[in-house]
Amino acid sequence: MVRRYWGFDRLRPLQDQAINAELAGRDSLVVLPTGGGKSLCYQVPPLVAKRTDVVVSPLISLMKDQVDALRSIEYPAVALHSGLAPAERDQMQRRVRDGQCRLIFVSPERLLTPPFLDLLRRIGVHSFAIDEAHCISHWGHDFRLDYRRLAELREHFPEAGIHAYTATATQRVRNDIVAQLHLRDPAVLVGVFDRPNLAYRVIPRVDAHEQAGEIIRRHKDEAVIVYCMTRKDSEGMADALRFAGIDARAYHAGQDPDTRRSTQDAFADESVNVIAATVAFGMGIDRSNVRCIIHATMPKSVEHYQQETGRAGRDGLEAECVLLYSAADMPRWESLIKRSAAEAGLADEALEAQLGLLEEMRRYAAVPHCRHRMLSDYFGQAYPKANCEACDVCLNEIEGVEDGTVTAQKILSCVARLEGRYGVQYVVQVLRGADSDTIRRRGHDGLSTYGLLGDVAEKTLTNWVFQLVDQGLVARTGGDRPVLQCNDASWDVMRRGRKVLLLKAKAKRTRKSRGERASWEGVDEGLFERLRQTRSALAKDRGVAAYMIFSDATLRDMARLKPTTLTDMLAVTGVGETKLALYGRTFLESIAAYT
Repeated sequence: MVRRYWGFDRLRPLQDQAINAELAGRDSLVVLPTGGGKSLCYQVPPLVAKRTDVVVSPLISLMKDQVDALRSIEYPAVALHSGLAPAERDQMQRRVRDGQCRLIFVSPERLLTPPFLDLLRRIGVHSFAIDEAHCISHWGHDFRLDYRRLAELREHFPEAGIHAYTATATQRVRNDIVAQLHLRDPAVLVGVFDRPNLAYRVIPRVDAHEQAGEIIRRHKDEAVIVYCMTRKDSEGMADALRFAGIDARAYHAGQDPDTRRSTQDAFADESVNVIAATVAFGMGIDRSNVRCIIHATMPKSVEHYQQETGRAGRDGLEAECVLLYSAADMPRWESLIKRSAAEAGLADEALEAQLGLLEEMRRYAAVPHCRHRMLSDYFGQAYPKANCEACDVCLNEIEGVEDGTVTAQKILSCVARLEGRYGVQYVVQVLRGADSDTIRRRGHDGLSTYGLLGDVAEKTLTNWVFQLVDQGLVARTGGDRPVLQCNDASWDVMRRGRKVLLLKAKAKRTRKSRGERASWEGVDEGLFERLRQTRSALAKDRGVAAYMIFSDATLRDMARLKPTTLTDMLAVTGVGETKLALYGRTFLESIAAYT
């Protein structure tokens, strides 16, 4: 069945156990990283059992893209949501009543309406898969009140199996999901969180627009998502990238639906490769060949980071994930989280949980340890390797500022002479010797530290100041007008020469990651590009996203094996009987024309 529809010879770890739990009617909690194959776990059982199952999904775009992908392999599925015209909705419901569908995708709000519950009872639904199940827990990173009502499923369908799926959940969140959904003796299946094909880098943020552009240029003609904190940030990033000659679009929840849909479609059909977006982008995007994720600011939790970076390399090939980090992100996020909590009426306990997640993310970004190991540790899993060969730390890309201790002493001396009364930007202006009426009026142009670091760029110096804040070597007060103040650690640096490491980004990467070295072995790169063009033309002709034809991993395998017959083509990873019949001859002709 899996070979016929999806072209896979074998299942990934835990997929067979998850599928068997669904077929046996046993409740389950399945935690697999993004790209780990969760969807296959609930797509296979209704085909095998010849029944209709329900998938609960939080976003219309997510439902639509999954249904489009299933229809491309002739799998009978529908998505029922508010975006459908009445006639289209009635037609789909008739198909459901007539037993023509194997999967129904639906939002939690629509699922629990009386008419929809009646429809499900009439067709005899026996299994519910709840996607993005972490949304039910306020200990998680994306709590949603509408998900809490899903506990009512047990009352309406007491004999049905309930199966929770998520990509990111700590032990505490997993326990909460089981309790909130009233799962009965569930099969708890937790996959390996580490994504060995991803190369993680954390770079001091100096100029986010310029740095993002440099990273994108080393991924020419490849898919890149740049995540930004706010809508304004995403618009500014897209504008800056276009000004630099990079075709980029912004995406955020404040745009009208047609603009968002147009951007998603352009990204899916590969007519646009670079998107500058808030976290509103991505949950409905299943493009498997995203080769780079850039975070222009720190995410607000490790879970968000894991989920967003997990949108890279879903085809199993190498991808790069770069976080442009500054300690200035912390107070911005704290302010946004507190404001959102107040507007949503969250309890103090839930607010503290969100702030705790933020602090864990800061620790990941600020501490230069193996990134793969830190992510594995966070989710409670041991990391077996001493050197991951796929992060900035293990690739020896971390570089310190020359005379970092002396530079820190100069900065801290300026803070001391300003008597702890001024913020970061003012301290930076004094150190750079700015020609300012305000500085002259206050007499600060007469300080011994005035102009002491005048040869350092403003953004670079600002980053260094925030690094000192991050390391606890200088205090920054809270409130709307935070100021810098010396603490005991500051005096330890100034009086006793305590060593300080200030980081800077290397201009160029020095080594390829393990995945980059291995993934192109034996591949004819010219043929691969030819096959990409064939896929793009075929996708446009059929009106589907390119990844729904074949993944990059499949195209690389074709360019490696160079099949000459339909039988040969079946040996290519990701080519099953259905896709062979639909696309096999077209790709064989492309290979023959090239060779």
